[in-house]
Amino acid sequence: MQLNRQKLLQAEARFLARYPGGFEDPGLAAVRKKHNVDRLVDFARDNLGRGCFNRPAQVADSVLKLVSRSSMVSRFEKPRLRDFIACLNSREKEAFALAMEKRLYGRSKKQGFDELVGMLQPFGLAKWSVVSAVPFYLAPQAEAFVKPTTAKGIIANLEVQGLEYLPTPTWAFYQGYRRLLREVRATISPALSPNYAALTGFLMSSF
Repeated sequence: MQLNRQKLLQAEARFLARYPGGFEDPGLAAVRKKHNVDRLVDFARDNLGRGCFNRPAQVADSVLKLVSRSSMVSRFEKPRLRDFIACLNSREKEAFALAMEKRLYGRSKKQGFDELVGMLQPFGLAKWSVVSAVPFYLAPQAEAFVKPTTAKGIIANLEVQGLEYLPTPTWAFYQGYRRLLREVRATISPALSPNYAALTGFLMSSF
């Protein structure tokens, strides 16, 4: 995957000139408080850990609570997800929880991803932020949160070749986007990438 590394390094220099401590800089305290990633990571690990998936109704409720509390998910999508969860019967909640378990812990994460998208699509909820929020909060250094405007902006600003944004969530784009973020993280200061959401925030604020 090709990207403009010179633009990336220039963006890094500008950001660190403004915030020498990276995301631990006092100047970003308000941003850290607003997003409160650590608190939501703790909630996700306590309520959506591997041992929680024998209780499908609780899993569905925990997914709703996590997404509802996220500052990164659109306020328009949160009530629609609430309505979706509310309309599921017990068998549908089992299917939803199983798909989520596959996505988070299964050998075929792609299968779980595709099943979740398939369930959400008829309700107009197959959105990148909804699909990527839970995996991100469970593993913020390994899983990417995909916000459409941010993803498109990063790809354009870094002049990335070989990766085209798609509005409908696909596993192929997700893998490519995560690969891009891994390359970026390996190139810049660790202070700019405590997690993948912070990394993408740095990229969007620096161009």
